[in-house]
Amino acid sequence: MHILGIDPGSRITGYGIIDCSAQGLRYVISGSIRINADYFPDRLKQIFDGIISVVHTHRPDHVAIEQVFMHKNADSALKLGQARGAAICAAQNTGLPVSEYAARQVKQALVGKGNADKLQVQHMVKILLNLQGSLQIDASDALAIAVCHAHTQQTANRLRGVAR
Repeated sequence: MHILGIDPGSRITGYGIIDCSAQGLRYVISGSIRINADYFPDRLKQIFDGIISVVHTHRPDHVAIEQVFMHKNADSALKLGQARGAAICAAQNTGLPVSEYAARQVKQALVGKGNADKLQVQHMVKILLNLQGSLQIDASDALAIAVCHAHTQQTANRLRGVAR
């Protein structure tokens, strides 16, 4: 199962794809969609088109995206929500199921504590996916969301097996 993780942003949207199998997790690809438009509706279109392109190129089976968290600045939170909406619409437009995870939930799944900082999350992404070298923070956040989804699905599958 290929999982596309998305870390939405109105200027940079990170993405990362992992493969989840009985052998474990494997890194496939990661990167970012860098938005170069000033007009906000054009930014949303670039996010939408970028996610469509990633999906068509890499054919993931599932999409996982971070939920909006409250910013101190309401305008930033609204823009982030709209960027997130563009990414979700792109995934839905391709027929992929979308799962949403709170930032605390992603941090808990990877680091073991919901208040971990970005560098701790990035470090665990590199360990869990056996990555060397540098990794863009937006891409590592997206990979973390994908890993969180993989762990959540594995746990749900184990629980279904126990319930039978």
